[in-house]
Amino acid sequence: MSQTGMWGSLEPIGGPERRNIVVNEVSFVRKCIGADSSHGDLWGKLICTNFKVSFITHDALPMQRFQVANRLLGEHDVPLACVEQVVTVNDAKGKQKVLCSNQKLKFNPTELILYCKDFRIIRFRFDEAGPQSAKKVCLAIAHYSQPADPQLLFGFEYVGKQYYGSLGERVNGVDPGGGLQMPLFDRPSEWDREIKRTGAAEWRVCSINEGYIVSSSLPEYFVVPVSLADQDLKQYLCFFTAHRIPLWCWNHPNGSALVRMASISDPLQQRKLDQRICSAITKSHPQRSDVLKSDLDKNLPNIQDIQAAFVKVRQICVIEPFEESEEKWLSSMESSRWLEYVRAFLKHSAEVVYLLEGKHVSVILQEEEDRDLSCVVSSLVQLMLDPHFRSLTGFQSLVQKEWVMAGHRFLDRCNHLKKNDKEESPLFQLFLDCVWQIINQYPAAFEFTETYLTVLSDSMWIPVFSTFLFNCPQQRTENSMDFAKSKCIPVGEKALRFPPVWDWSQQFTPKDQALFNNPMYVGKGATCVQNGAVKSFRRTKKNYSSTLRGMPSSLRNILMDGHDSFTLTRRNSLVSRLKPDFSQIREVVESPTERFFRDWVSRPADLQGMLIPQLLPSHLALWRLYFLRWVPEASIPKGGPVTAYHKLSQLADEVEKLQSQLRQYKGATPASTPTSTPSAPPSDHSRMYFKAGSTHEPSSTPEYLSSSFPFSPVGNMCRRSILGTPLSKFLNGAKIWLSTETLANEAL
Repeated sequence: MSQTGMWGSLEPIGGPERRNIVVNEVSFVRKCIGADSSHGDLWGKLICTNFKVSFITHDALPMQRFQVANRLLGEHDVPLACVEQVVTVNDAKGKQKVLCSNQKLKFNPTELILYCKDFRIIRFRFDEAGPQSAKKVCLAIAHYSQPADPQLLFGFEYVGKQYYGSLGERVNGVDPGGGLQMPLFDRPSEWDREIKRTGAAEWRVCSINEGYIVSSSLPEYFVVPVSLADQDLKQYLCFFTAHRIPLWCWNHPNGSALVRMASISDPLQQRKLDQRICSAITKSHPQRSDVLKSDLDKNLPNIQDIQAAFVKVRQICVIEPFEESEEKWLSSMESSRWLEYVRAFLKHSAEVVYLLEGKHVSVILQEEEDRDLSCVVSSLVQLMLDPHFRSLTGFQSLVQKEWVMAGHRFLDRCNHLKKNDKEESPLFQLFLDCVWQIINQYPAAFEFTETYLTVLSDSMWIPVFSTFLFNCPQQRTENSMDFAKSKCIPVGEKALRFPPVWDWSQQFTPKDQALFNNPMYVGKGATCVQNGAVKSFRRTKKNYSSTLRGMPSSLRNILMDGHDSFTLTRRNSLVSRLKPDFSQIREVVESPTERFFRDWVSRPADLQGMLIPQLLPSHLALWRLYFLRWVPEASIPKGGPVTAYHKLSQLADEVEKLQSQLRQYKGATPASTPTSTPSAPPSDHSRMYFKAGSTHEPSSTPEYLSSSFPFSPVGNMCRRSILGTPLSKFLNGAKIWLSTETLANEAL
């Protein structure tokens, strides 16, 4: 059955896009704000479109807090791709049911609960609504939130209707990527620039996969050693899983290379191919250094373990009552193993960093298909070693290169089609959590904020961007061409150009995008004022105490030997329970790896150099903004890291204004040259979201600031209580949110 056939006529509505078409709607709906009473609930119309669930109301939210506004979504909107489960309830009959696509609903619902992939729980009541209209809306939401085919995702409708085929043309009012100031790595010239940027002189761009004729999951262009001819690569590819031959990721200034590859499927060819690949990589190194291989499948948790841990964390942070005893909550968090897995990836990445930086050897990351674990590790290694990737543009190019173009299965891992729960796994969320851990330890080393990381994760559930919609570039090309032909869209031989997520103007105003900027960032272009002159920042070497940076490596390794235990405090810190026998520490013989890390932690951190995260349990923390932003009990009014962010932003804004005035002043002197006197930018062009206050009116902390900023729990987290029993007890440890089986016979 077609996606529209069973729902009758579709009508376009207003909003960000005309392609947002109404499927069904119901009036006199109440959106629940609190779990215990109807006080403050909102009345309005519930609408299901082919893109999102919308709630239209003229009522104002009680206790309104600031919430970042998305240009594609209204204040009460939920993208259908973000809906994890649709649960309908009938109070009178004591029944509830988890709705799947094309299912029938035998009772008239009195309540609808939406469990969302971004951890929100949203409830609607139909006490005053028409029962049949309410039922149709519930069925429509269940149907459209579970598309049967990639081409039924809203992104195809979004792009297809106003596309006319020229490569640089604007798609639905947005540029599909041609105007971005960052590489998308879909053309040889962008790979060439990355080769030159990293000084990888003995590597070249390979084009044997043009048209995806060699491998369907590899990009059309990638980088290989100069000593490997195209003919050799064509002979080797049939022996690698999915024909995924080794791919160059990055070059260290000392000549060592980071390479990733799939496993060799033919055991008889294993040794010969290993020798040939390693020989080619060795020749690319100026000192002809050795090549070491890291088997990620053996050393790291698999995707099922990561998914299970993520589900447990979601259960603990969102479903379980937050007011339970702290000891039980901390114990539950520890048993989820999520932070254990975050630490495992950070630790393994740091070990690869040691090989590249300390031993000057090249490293091959090997994984069965080279599309999951290798994406995380290769990205983290480059983030630790290359400050370019800690800038906003650099980080986006890193994700584009190591995730999107390398063929990470976003369609399957995000489970956009909800076909196979076994393929779902939050690899990208785990990577972002690892990035946040490093930012939390070295906040001045990154140009972007945790708000940026959170918004980037949320963008996975807006099915418009090519970044997160497909398993590989070939799938995007094939599906978009098929869609264009089926809709008679004149694109010629070219595929539809989906907009990448990196053009943030599609979602946010310039003012809101300022929330991505870190006021503490010390980059290569950072400036300071010294003796009345604006100069570039240079870090001076001082004898800082290493106690703030880490511990002696011998003690650290005893605490990091895999037998450590930790607890998570409610205020975002970890407290170690370990009591090591210090008499044994003296007997530990220091290895070269330990000596390398000891020497590094003994020096002051170079924010434009290598960064190694500290991995003791006390150094790792729960990413509160991501996991707890919707939980009202966890929100701290006028508290949390945002209070420091507010003051630092104002200070950075004031510094920018002073720098501008100094430039203007220097420009007025006869000794200054025109090229050294750029005009001051307007005050509204500041990089900071919070502006410096007037000297006569010192700014205080805004009332709307909370630890959830720039998000708001109000109306986004409404757990349902059942006869005084928390919903978590009723679910009794359900696998995801609820069991996918019908619960109609269960008493409420």
